[in-house]
Amino acid sequence: MSTQEFETTSIGWQFYLLQKQVGEWTENFLSRFDVPTLDTSSNLRFSQWFLNLLNFLFWVVVTFLFLWLIWRLWKEFNPYLYAWLNEAQSNRIHSQKHEKEILASALLSQSQELYRNGNYREACKYLYLSLLQFLHEKQILLHKKSRTDGEYLQILRLSNSSVQPYETLITTHEQICFDDMQVEQENYERCRQAYKEITQE
Repeated sequence: MSTQEFETTSIGWQFYLLQKQVGEWTENFLSRFDVPTLDTSSNLRFSQWFLNLLNFLFWVVVTFLFLWLIWRLWKEFNPYLYAWLNEAQSNRIHSQKHEKEILASALLSQSQELYRNGNYREACKYLYLSLLQFLHEKQILLHKKSRTDGEYLQILRLSNSSVQPYETLITTHEQICFDDMQVEQENYERCRQAYKEITQE
């Protein structure tokens, strides 16, 4: 086994060296005040006991300062942390409420408004979203964020005999999003007719 496989230092070793240095420094400092006595053994015993006490007190002070620093940092940044957590939670709740509030009828109204303004592309997108919301509200096909247009269509093919209206809306949405399809008035009207067929089934 080579010597390179052994650790050359560690936290424990560094701590031991620091402790030893503090002890030696304290002993050196206090040795200046030692009164020479005839009984040197009792003097050494007293010095060692005193050094141990000082060493202990030193680490108590260091620990206290460290805990005080942590407490001050917590006190300083606590409001910001809570504000950040509250904002994240309120955004999530607001988002969930917002999702629940948007009904198929509201999405359909938005689609019609966009159609009247000549924005056929966005109008078709809102028709598609209204369809998904309608299917969700009727418990036919529940929302799932990870689901693609193709997956929606595949599920609908298995559960519906007349899948053509669904194909019209879903494939149009797919072409708008991925093929950058130019949407004309007739495209919207075809999608609107398909939507009517689905909702009147």
